[in-house]
Amino acid sequence: MAAGRVFAFRDARWAPDPVLAPSAAVRSPQPVPLVIDNGSFQTRAGWAAADPSVPAEPLLRFRSLAARSRGARGGAGAETQVGNDLGSPEPLRWLLRSPFDRNVPVQLELQELLFDHVFQRLGVASQGCVDHPIVLTEAVCNPLYSRQMMSELLFECYQVPKVSYGVDSLYSFYHNRRQNWPCSGLVISSGYQCTHILPVLEGRLDAKNCKRINLGGCQAAVYLQRLLQLKYPGHFAAITLSRMEEILHEHSYIAEDYTEELQKWRSPEYYENNVHKMQLPFSNKLLGSTLTSEEKQERRQQQLRRLQELNARRREEKLQLDQERLDRLLYVQELLEDGQMDQFHKALVELNMDSAEELQSYINKLSLAIEQTKQKILQAEVNIEVDVVDSKPETPDLDPLSSEQSLEDVESINEFEPLFAEEQPEAEKPVAAVQPVFNLAEYHQLFLGTERIRAPEIIFQPSLIGEDQTGIAETMQYVLERYSKEQQALLVQNVFLTGGNAMYPGLKARVQKELLEMRPFQSSFQVHLASSPILDAWHGARDWAVEHMTREEGWITRKDYEEKGGEYLKEHCASNVYVPIRLPKQAPRTTEALAPSRALAAGTGNPCEQA
Repeated sequence: MAAGRVFAFRDARWAPDPVLAPSAAVRSPQPVPLVIDNGSFQTRAGWAAADPSVPAEPLLRFRSLAARSRGARGGAGAETQVGNDLGSPEPLRWLLRSPFDRNVPVQLELQELLFDHVFQRLGVASQGCVDHPIVLTEAVCNPLYSRQMMSELLFECYQVPKVSYGVDSLYSFYHNRRQNWPCSGLVISSGYQCTHILPVLEGRLDAKNCKRINLGGCQAAVYLQRLLQLKYPGHFAAITLSRMEEILHEHSYIAEDYTEELQKWRSPEYYENNVHKMQLPFSNKLLGSTLTSEEKQERRQQQLRRLQELNARRREEKLQLDQERLDRLLYVQELLEDGQMDQFHKALVELNMDSAEELQSYINKLSLAIEQTKQKILQAEVNIEVDVVDSKPETPDLDPLSSEQSLEDVESINEFEPLFAEEQPEAEKPVAAVQPVFNLAEYHQLFLGTERIRAPEIIFQPSLIGEDQTGIAETMQYVLERYSKEQQALLVQNVFLTGGNAMYPGLKARVQKELLEMRPFQSSFQVHLASSPILDAWHGARDWAVEHMTREEGWITRKDYEEKGGEYLKEHCASNVYVPIRLPKQAPRTTEALAPSRALAAGTGNPCEQA
């Protein structure tokens, strides 16, 4: 890794899913199954057909999110967007809704929107129904109520002919089976909302000993967002959940030994060689020092014109005020000439003057100031260009009787001088003085050091975020201890890692280290990683659907739904264990309990018979 390497956020927008035209092979000779991996993070859908012309990959992949806008005030109705049609989740973050609570679908209205999106974009052309069998993934130990509502939605709303439910991680385990693989194993599935430890014995799930940890990629993204927002409070709004998910997917890893890895990060040399610098978007126009010489010259010209207009307005206002004061003083002088002494003395008292000589002195000074102001106005109209250094803008005299202040210009040009400091020739400035000291690009960089391992570590140490739960290692040990030593040795020979969090580099080595610490001395174990931890669940469901297309095993028909209820499940190699609802039967009434009531009835008699 090169030191000082900078990575840019992609901030990729989701492209809307096109409406696909299904090939003829998906309907002939009979409708082929439609496989839907209904994940809490992403929904994947595609066809399960043995015909090579049908793609063996999911045709649709979109986030399991929906947003309903409130509509415009002009009368337009609310608009609902699903999955990739959202474009980017950040502008609609507070409108986003998911049908999942943890990894269990509970909002069936939103789940119906996701199904509508799948059927419409895959080009299901049947009228009034979906005549394709459905293979749908569900959570481990899915609640009966959730399965009941899902079956009701599929059979009643979409009129599907039959449906099959299976666990996504078991489908992935089924897809990655090899010739020499044992039928037993310990599946570790870590996804967006939860992490599961699933023991599989003789090819069937042991549901009684399954364990769930309520931590996954969602909690890691929120934890990383809080860490970076505390570290960089100046970029609080730019540190979004979408960018944190990008960091987790591309720049995070799981340490084999967390404490030892933290000690490595304390070394400055190790930090410089392994730190990842994430570049936030920024604009170079924020600083004035980045302006070109032409832009600087144009800005100075605009400032010169504004200053000229300001000086002209101030001179006109000053001339008007001085003229009004002069007219008033001349009126008082006329009272003296007309012999109206009483009114003259009252006017002198109002003007705060003592004698006629003082009045004449003010009149002479004010007349001189008016003449000077008129000359400056005429000179400003002739001189288009103003010397900013020598000229001094004038301010209006606020005291109507202070003739001394009206004769001199108030020196307020000092506040404008910094604006015109660049008026001097640029050739006289030294080159070193114009070099920028502040690096704007580095200010908008996020340095990822220990954050790269702290966020994914929560699935092994939930206490980092204050969760009172056990991590993967402790839960795995707890599950193994519930079996005999022979069964433990059988399970650890095939520890299988799947789910989105299995994409973290170092997860396999970390699980091997934890198993080495908990297993007996010189005991053997094997850890396998799914070939494609994200897509193997869909591939496994497709493999199962192709093999069982003409069989009855694992398929729930509409007749089964009507007779046995929506919570009914037909088990198969990748399904949950069906536990029917057993209602307690009422105890039959004994003969001794019925005797008193019969005697009472015999003694009372029937009123109708007596009548």
